[in-house]
Formats: sequence, C-alpha cells, structure tokens
Amino acid sequence: MTHDEPLEQALRETLVQRVAVPHRLPADPAGVALGRARRVRRRRTVAGLALAGVATALVTGGMTQLGGQPDRPTTPTVVLGDPRGVASLSAGPVAPAPPQQPADGGVDLVVAGTLVTAAGQRYELGVGPVERAQRLPDHGGWLLTGAVTAAGRTLWVVPAGGEPRALLAGADEIALSPDGRQVAWRDDGRLFAAVIVAGQLIAPVTGPPADAVPVRFVGDRVLLRAGAAGGHRWWRPTPGGSPGPVAPDVLDVYGIMPDGRLAARVRAGARSDLALLGPDLTPATTRGAPTPAADGRGAVSPDGRWLLVNSRVAGVDGAVLVDLTGTAPPSRTAGPVIGGVVTWTDTRTAGYVDRDGALVRLRPAEALAGQRAASTPVAGAADGVRPVLVTGTDPG
Repeated sequence: MTHDEPLEQALRETLVQRVAVPHRLPADPAGVALGRARRVRRRRTVAGLALAGVATALVTGGMTQLGGQPDRPTTPTVVLGDPRGVASLSAGPVAPAPPQQPADGGVDLVVAGTLVTAAGQRYELGVGPVERAQRLPDHGGWLLTGAVTAAGRTLWVVPAGGEPRALLAGADEIALSPDGRQVAWRDDGRLFAAVIVAGQLIAPVTGPPADAVPVRFVGDRVLLRAGAAGGHRWWRPTPGGSPGPVAPDVLDVYGIMPDGRLAARVRAGARSDLALLGPDLTPATTRGAPTPAADGRGAVSPDGRWLLVNSRVAGVDGAVLVDLTGTAPPSRTAGPVIGGVVTWTDTRTAGYVDRDGALVRLRPAEALAGQRAASTPVAGAADGVRPVLVTGTDPG
C-alpha cells in the first residue's frame, strides 16, 4: 500500500457519506484531503532534507579515505520532493544541449508545455504548466518552475537529452540564482536553500521560521520579500544564519548593477520612486521620474546601464527605458506593457512577453531614436496560454 492510498480511501468514504447525508458538513472534504496531501509532501521534503544532512556529514567525514581513489564519488547528491509519479510525467529524451545565447536578440520560449527554441525547433517537455524557465550552466539543460497549485510549486530539471525530473515539490515559492547553480525556497513557514550540481540538489541548508519569501539571489545572499509588514531583507543561507533587518520602504527590486547597487522601487511618502540601493538596502540615489508601476516587472541590463520597467509617461502605460547612468535623454515609453519576466540577451537587446501574450524585442538604440518596439504573436499561444521566456545565459 502506498502513502497516498489511505488518503484516496478516506476521500472516497467521505464523499459517499456526503451524498447520503442531506445537511451541510462543517468542513469541505475535498479541502481536507488536499490539505492532508500537502502535509504529506511537506513531510517528505523535510525527510529528504534530513537525509541530505546525514549524507553530507557522512561524505564529509569520509573525504580522507576517498581522497586518493579517483573512481569513488566524494560529493553527496540528494533529490528532494516526491519522486513517485515523475515517470508518468516524463516525455523521454526532450532536447539536445542548449546552444549558446541566441544571437540577434533571439529567445527561447515555453509555450503550452513545449520548448520552442530561437531557431524554431520544438520539444515536448511532458510537464505541467510552467511559470518560469531558465537555462542551466555549461549546456546542462533547463530548470522549470511550475505554476502554483493546491499542493504548491514544483521545480523541474530537464537535462540535455534526458527526461524531466522533479527536484522540489510542494514549495510555497522558489527563487533561482542567475547562473542556475543555487535555489532557495519557502515551505511551511521555513526557508531552505541548496546547490544544484549535475541536475541534483546538494548541501541543503534549513533556515529559521520566517515571515518572508525568497525573491532573488545576489551573490551568496538571498533577497527576501517580507510578509504582512512589507519591505525586503537579506538572508545568507548558512547553517544557523537568520534573515537580517527589514528595509520597510523597499517595494520591488529589479536587478543589480556592476558596482553592487540595486535598482529598486521605494516608498516615498504617498508615492513611490525609482532608487539605487546600497548594500544595506538603503537608498543611495533616488530619482523622481519615472514612477515604476506597482507590478514589480522590470530588469537591469547586464552592463548596469539600462532599466526596462513598466511605468506611465505622458499618460501612456508601457515599458519605459531608463538610463541608470543619467547620460541619455529623459525616459520614454519604448514598448507595450511588460506582462511577465524581462530577459536581456545582451547589453543591446531585451525581450519580454506583453500582457496580450505576444513577444516583444526591444533595443535601446532604436528606442533612443524614437522607434517603439512592436509585438509579435507567438504560434501556439491562445487564450489562457501565455508563453514563458527562457532566461539565463550559457557561457560555454
């Protein structure tokens, strides 16, 4: 008997009783069953973390004996989540190794469970709805973050030429480092982090209970969005490490500049402004215009010069190109409203999906010349099916 069979039997018996009894029950049986299922997933994740800690300790203790034997593995690998059912969701070998970052502003997309490369190749992924997609380093494949469900979020790894596997299941929120080598997540009121090596999770760290969710990695720290009180704070995922103090006026963070400052939206009285933050999340420079939209969508270019963010200029909503160095002309609406993640394929080209589900490629040089970026419909996208941009670079 599997762990899920008692839940299924309990659900059947409850539904039969509900049909036989005409009065309303004080609780929703389906909701109770879903709650039980989610608690089972959480227990499995915690158990996986405990096993990971034991495996790490055992391997660390045995480094001396194994150091002189090149054929013996010395790195523990742990896959978290529920591996049962993964085989039924696998689609067999999916795709070859990802190429280097597409040239000429080309982007890869995930459309209705299908990976569509910049070259027009299509590969069925065999997984559920995807909310975010990112390349793994060294042509290693892709990481896919599933959409939120009643059981939480799932993190999938799609190795180059291999089958999709679930690395995490039942998480409340998941954040990946820009290079795809680290992951942080929140589950049942606690923070967790781990390193991704060869498509598996190793060296997991369990953080303290915290009213915050991971937003992004900045170096070896994780930026957290605070809970009901609002604001942001830092967490360094080390054993015993606790989140730092909350910066209550930091509303959204769009990216990091080469000098370490963060481009962010901050509270300024009754309004919000664009600001550059120092290492302690305090504003180092504040700009009165443009006023970023409250949706948090935007991204900084790799060289730190440009910020593409939603705003309103001259009564027109759209994607606004901001020169963070202050050397370009005033900000201007450069394209349609950003509807999802923004990815910079290089310092000269940004891509995003607008709120109608069409693909937009925006080049700062053209925007400065007064050319507004246009949307291009995506084949396979329809009502309720939004394309997802694949982010991340592959330096190989």
